[in-house]
Amino acid sequence: MSTAPAYPAAVTAVQAATAQAATAVQAAAPRPSSAPARATVPTPVAGRTAPQARTRRPSATPSPEPAWGEPRRPRTARGGSRDEVGWVKAHGGAGVTSLVEVLGGVDVGARWPDPSRGEPRRVVLVGRTSARGLRSVSQALGALNDGRAPQGLDLLAVVLVADAPGRLPLGLLRRIRVLRSAGRVQRVPWIPAWRTGGNQKGLPRQLSRLAELVGADIHGEGAAS
Repeated sequence: MSTAPAYPAAVTAVQAATAQAATAVQAAAPRPSSAPARATVPTPVAGRTAPQARTRRPSATPSPEPAWGEPRRPRTARGGSRDEVGWVKAHGGAGVTSLVEVLGGVDVGARWPDPSRGEPRRVVLVGRTSARGLRSVSQALGALNDGRAPQGLDLLAVVLVADAPGRLPLGLLRRIRVLRSAGRVQRVPWIPAWRTGGNQKGLPRQLSRLAELVGADIHGEGAAS
């Protein structure tokens, strides 16, 4: 009498043992806790101090720049006489140095001169035709009209030197019209030699008019064209 193979029974026993082992492993594995993990604080060692958190100190606030016409160390700008013209620049790079070389006079700087100190009383305000230049000119005129300038000054004109060749945009022309309502405005066109440092053969006729206005002679090379 033949016996049935024992393979099915053996397979069933192996499967049952495997299931029991898997259940035991799951039961022994640690379950994740729903509570958040607490940070471990190191215990200070005796004789040592715990490190302190460094706090950044706020950077020192830079001192504000002086307002227009209020230099930190004003220098006295004296000319040959009190009637000599003083050229006042509304901002850096206005073109005062070039105008003084051509027409003479005294470079006063970015402030109104004080005739009581022997400085020129006849002055010309100079600025560029850029937006920044026209804004600086307006600020300088505001200081003069508000009484924040020395007494006894005679403003001959406001000279606007071209900041670039070509025509000005409409917005800048409108600002110049506003300045014309406050005083005499004399425009100087773009002069390439002032930029390159070369000699200008023929100076523009606007400089001749400016020379007549300030009572000066043109010192540059070449006659005004």
